[in-house]
Amino acid sequence: MKPLDPRLLRRSRAARGFLAAGGALALVQSAAIVAFAWALASLVTGFIDGMQMADGMPFLVLLVAAASVRAVAAWLWDVVGSAGATRVKAELRSELLAALEAQPEGLPDFPTARIATLLGPGLDALDAYFGQYLPQLVSTIVVTPILIAMAWIADPLSGLVLVIVLPLIPVFMALIGMATQVVQRRQWESLATLSRGFLEVVGGLSTLLLFRRADRQTARIRAVTDDYRSHTMKVLRITFLSGFTLEFAASLSVALVAVSIGLRLVAGDMTLIAGLFVLVVAPEVFLPLRNVGAAFHASTEGVAASVDAFDLLDAAEDANRASVRAGAHAGAAADAGAGLHLRGIRVLRGDRVVLDGFDLEAERGDLVAVTGESGSGKSSLFAALLGFTSIEGDARLDGSVLGAGADVGTRSKMAWSGQAPTLLAGTIASNVRLGDEDADPALCTRACRLAGVELDVGLRLGPGGSGLSGGQAQRVATARAMHRLLARDARLLLLDEPTSAQDAARESALGDALVELASEGRIVIVSTHRAALATRADRIIELDPAHV
Repeated sequence: MKPLDPRLLRRSRAARGFLAAGGALALVQSAAIVAFAWALASLVTGFIDGMQMADGMPFLVLLVAAASVRAVAAWLWDVVGSAGATRVKAELRSELLAALEAQPEGLPDFPTARIATLLGPGLDALDAYFGQYLPQLVSTIVVTPILIAMAWIADPLSGLVLVIVLPLIPVFMALIGMATQVVQRRQWESLATLSRGFLEVVGGLSTLLLFRRADRQTARIRAVTDDYRSHTMKVLRITFLSGFTLEFAASLSVALVAVSIGLRLVAGDMTLIAGLFVLVVAPEVFLPLRNVGAAFHASTEGVAASVDAFDLLDAAEDANRASVRAGAHAGAAADAGAGLHLRGIRVLRGDRVVLDGFDLEAERGDLVAVTGESGSGKSSLFAALLGFTSIEGDARLDGSVLGAGADVGTRSKMAWSGQAPTLLAGTIASNVRLGDEDADPALCTRACRLAGVELDVGLRLGPGGSGLSGGQAQRVATARAMHRLLARDARLLLLDEPTSAQDAARESALGDALVELASEGRIVIVSTHRAALATRADRIIELDPAHV
């Protein structure tokens, strides 16, 4: 496990700013330590030599000032660490959510539970990484060499001893780090397993209760929890042992310097002020290294989470690059004018081809019905047009490329409603106006009329849109798509099985509404199993599943 993942600096501006501020604070701390050691050594030797209090006041003032500056620098480290952790977590979460949005089908090696663990407690563990570990790492890089140089200037022999014994601690830290990496990774994996198991039980709880099998999951959750507890205790055991090892090595190193100085002071081969100065500085040389070792264990969960985050981002980028390459090889001879033009479309779900060789030419004002048996690729076609799944071939809307290689902004030209309505807690109006809250209220009224929403738009819904029947929820979701179409003056409306939960009268009314929207110069594409709705379309396209 790397002490500092280079991908963190490459991706995070906040991390680079944190390290820059930390380097400045480390320089201030170095100056404060040197000033404190010199002032203290000067005061002690001066008083031994009979110096008056008035003559020692400048050294006393310097001593207090150096101690105050060091305390303020330590406080600023806490402030900078907390702020840095907050900003980096916000950046990473934003990048992760954007990457996941660009890959709505998910990534093969990142199941939902692993992603939820990463976005939640995983990134929260970066607080210890930035609040404890990185400050000490920066101090080690900046403060330790400066203090060794000052000790060398004051007493070359002591400086030589420090240079010889100092590498022993990083060696111990490397050995401990390798052992910690293994157990910490297992702890992180057991936490992901625990999260996945818990989510699976919660997701299937109704089925388990129905078949009276809920009690059997207790043993499973208990076993996974015990496994996580066991791995956590192993991490703690290594933490305590490593802390003792580092303290012991540092204490022996400082003692070696102190014994050497004591013998030479007795022999008269060294001045007292130089000896006191080195004795004060020597523990400070080892302090950052000791703190790095102690803080490393507190930050390992955050380090593991950041590695997972960067792996996810890299996997998403690889998938995007593959999509762009696929789009780059698409035919370039498409009509760049108005309308929807699909030529030789090939839609993939992972490595599986679900639609192959599909063509569609739709001009503004067209209402197109897409039919076909379940699994023929109707929903996959919509997902490909929206850029949510891989697509090969030439697909353009008003001249803009769709699917692979498309700019996400192209979606602003589309409005869409899927098979399963997804509603939020709040009023019907807030659900319909979602994403376009500042639009003219009259558009909400019209969208509800077109979609057949006859309920009071001020009616409040519970979590997940509870309080509505399946058909009512479907009409509200359709109204939301229509409101987006009207508010953004979009060109394309995609409705996936909008009447699957509607009666014949409402289906007929929706058909009239779709004809009205198409007559205003928009393209409307609806997938349906219902013949009554399909017959209202200008053109019916029946899909056959790709047998590849």
